[in-house]
Amino acid sequence: MGRFNLLVALSLLSLFVFPSPSVAQLRQNFYADICPNVETIVRNEVTKKFQQTFVTVPATLRLFFHDCFVQGCDASVIIASTASNKAEKDHPDNLSLAGDGFDTVIKAKTAVDAIPQSRNRVSCADILTMATRDVIKLSGGPSYAVELGRLDGLVSKASDVDGRLPGPTFNLNQLNSLFAANGLSQQDMIALSAAHTLGFSHCGKFANRIYSFAPGNPVDPTLNKTYATQLQQMCPKNVDPRVAINMDPITPRTFDNIYFKNLQQGMGLFTSDQVLFTDTRSRPTVDAWAGDSQAFNKAFVDAMTKLGRVGVKSGRNGNIRRDCGAFN
Repeated sequence: MGRFNLLVALSLLSLFVFPSPSVAQLRQNFYADICPNVETIVRNEVTKKFQQTFVTVPATLRLFFHDCFVQGCDASVIIASTASNKAEKDHPDNLSLAGDGFDTVIKAKTAVDAIPQSRNRVSCADILTMATRDVIKLSGGPSYAVELGRLDGLVSKASDVDGRLPGPTFNLNQLNSLFAANGLSQQDMIALSAAHTLGFSHCGKFANRIYSFAPGNPVDPTLNKTYATQLQQMCPKNVDPRVAINMDPITPRTFDNIYFKNLQQGMGLFTSDQVLFTDTRSRPTVDAWAGDSQAFNKAFVDAMTKLGRVGVKSGRNGNIRRDCGAFN
């Protein structure tokens, strides 16, 4: 083997044998020596916020997704815009992120930093990761150990959001392509889509499915007829597009596998939800998880763990922010 070929072979081998430094730094109990009670502190703050408003749950979960899909899990979505920089949170795709998600992270960060030994030692990215795990548990979902050790990102640009987030009209190929770009499989994508078992959507996001789907066929034929009528009643034609309705009409405040049972009945709210059942490539997974909540919960935890490894910052590529909404 020539020297060049040997170098190529070794470099390829390193990709598969050695995880990237950023992923390698992630581990459970990362703060055991720095701030041993950090997970309890965060959980207590998230629970307080949850008791004030249920919106804490979908808002925090969605904030985590929108953070990780753009420049990785680095809390860049929390940065506020300045006169010289339009940040991620002000991109049109992020304007619907509920303030309660941001507030949850900021309150938890304040509580962690109130302890002298922990002050400015725990990243906003890790606090968002912990808070996301906690809201899933608080709404009836699985509890799981989180990998920690992320640094906060040094860049947040609205322009970086373009084309990085899944859209409500996406088909299976578009969904798979976007998730694959983040190292996530079709199974991961289907599991993470079930986050739509919680939260709400604005009428404008799905109005095309109930009023203008196709010429001569205004209602999407994959939509359950009774459900379509209910949607039309809740979202009449000229309603304020900011009016919101539950994503899961059956158990909107519970993290469960009803999402998949809804898809079997033609009750996925977005095209990107219902396509998981109508496309024969993904339907077997929907059917399996509709009948097995334990299998779904395990797949969801695995997918969340993989998502949490996306674009993790380390070394000079990040730091620990004093204020989650502003660069140091």
